[in-house]
Amino acid sequence: MKRSYQRKEDADETRMLVDELTASAAATGANSRLTGFLLTKVTSKLMKKNVEETGLVVPLPFDEAVRRVTDVLEEAGQSVEAHPLVPGADRRTIRVLAHGGIGGLNPVVVTASLTRGPGSRTEVGLRAAAMEGLVKQRTAEEMADRLAALLNG
Repeated sequence: MKRSYQRKEDADETRMLVDELTASAAATGANSRLTGFLLTKVTSKLMKKNVEETGLVVPLPFDEAVRRVTDVLEEAGQSVEAHPLVPGADRRTIRVLAHGGIGGLNPVVVTASLTRGPGSRTEVGLRAAAMEGLVKQRTAEEMADRLAALLNG
């Protein structure tokens, strides 16, 4: 099950992407000029969000799958929503802020939703979202595909 499309924006996801783009601009000197800083903030809010969602089944018991997915996602980026693992829980969400695209300059919010499956199987829904400017880098698709391959391998 693989879909690539624009969908109604998730406010937290969009806020994280805009904040990260603004921080990147500030690191290049836009922060020293208030106009440049504000222009970056406004422009990034107007950019379209590219979203890639894919589903897979990890052949591991739920608790082991949570550890595996957490390790893979935290290797790719910085954890932005850490929730303690609750023994016996049937669902878990893990979210990281990674970077991709040309030179790793495009921020990507990756969300993994894990659901306990039958036996020693765990269903994982991966969602990657990135802002796209004039040059379409397909950063979200590349990140989702790369992480899915790591989880399957």
